[in-house]
Amino acid sequence: FTHRVHFRTYLKHCLILYNSFIFQKTVKREDQDSDVQLEFDEFVHYLQDYEKDLKLVVKSLDKKNAGCVDPKEFMQSLRDLGVYISLQHAEKALRSMDKNGMITISSEDWSNYPMVEKTESIPEIILYWKHSTIFDVGENLMVPDEFTIEEKQTGMWWRHLVAGGGAGAISRTCTAPLDRLKVMMQVYGSRTNNMCIMSGLMQMIKEGGTRSLWRGNGVNIIKIAPESALKFMAYEQIKRLIGTDKEALSILERFVAGSLAGVIAQSSIYPMEVLKTRLALRKTGQYTGISDCAKQIFRREGLGAFYKGYVPNMLGIIPYAGIDLAVYETLKNSYLQQYGTNSTEPSVFVLLACGTASSTCGQLASYPLALIRTRMQAQAVTEGNQQVTMTGLFRHILQNEGPMGLYRGLAPNFLKVIPAVSISYVVYEHLKTQLGVTSR
Repeated sequence: FTHRVHFRTYLKHCLILYNSFIFQKTVKREDQDSDVQLEFDEFVHYLQDYEKDLKLVVKSLDKKNAGCVDPKEFMQSLRDLGVYISLQHAEKALRSMDKNGMITISSEDWSNYPMVEKTESIPEIILYWKHSTIFDVGENLMVPDEFTIEEKQTGMWWRHLVAGGGAGAISRTCTAPLDRLKVMMQVYGSRTNNMCIMSGLMQMIKEGGTRSLWRGNGVNIIKIAPESALKFMAYEQIKRLIGTDKEALSILERFVAGSLAGVIAQSSIYPMEVLKTRLALRKTGQYTGISDCAKQIFRREGLGAFYKGYVPNMLGIIPYAGIDLAVYETLKNSYLQQYGTNSTEPSVFVLLACGTASSTCGQLASYPLALIRTRMQAQAVTEGNQQVTMTGLFRHILQNEGPMGLYRGLAPNFLKVIPAVSISYVVYEHLKTQLGVTSR
């Protein structure tokens, strides 16, 4: 009876591998005559190679050279990939594969474990949790997403970026009125002018009509493409300089590489940030377009005006990127600990909730620096030729408005997070399908 059970398990395992082999052979079509008929010798070699791969996997995880993997080794292997599980969850996962009750698994246990779907690499499952490419909340300060080796080799990475850029453009356009209102409240809001959401919107419509709600949105969309491309290229180069060839970086390595890439990308496109603020604050008829705005600023204030507020903007990258990454990783790992044994793919609601929570926390931490940046960018509009430093502005706001003055415009900023995340996700998924992206 025992032999029959093992034989049935072996047959089931062979059938799964057989189907996988047929699929790979059909897709690759290595034969010149497109003949995809199988030969017995080919399948035997495939089985032998697969068994060798399993033994190599177990050997790479087996740090004690005991011929099997224990819960601590299994837990450490996942931790190296950025996934943290408890010892109890590791034991539960191994117990589901273990046949002798020793809570350890050998290559035989692994090979006899009934599979539903073959996965080429564990990082491919982990990297399902992309979020900076998918979610656009108007501030492109997140740590860039990781892409698998397969995605880079097949060119899927640029399709992800294109889909993310298109989703960001539509998301920013839909939430542009709230973004402009935030800028207006940051610059003009005070104790004497306590602008609220409704009064601010009505004031903008009264001054320039309904179309005025989208002032500054054009340059905000134009800067998506160069910023995303520069950040991705800088991120990949910095990873090489760090000296790591791992497919999945640790959280600290991602934070360092992502922050430096953000500084490089923001430094390159920062003049467009200044243009966006000036266009959002303009009066009707003040500028004829983006180029006219740039010419007038250069003529009146010089080249240095395009880098006003540069220092607080760069300083804001660190708390935003760090807290966004930390919160997202914490939520992701908590979900995987609770439900990772049942499903490798999180639901849409889980992704949206994690993305919204991490973005909100990142914005809350960096918001005072963002407000100082916006006021410095708008200095020529509000205070003539008077130049105010970053520390001077901090002191001025705290003395005249108190700590709450550093958070003016926070309400419309938070109001746009949920619709921005939802819209960008839906559009991203649609564009991803249109572009033929086959992996997450």
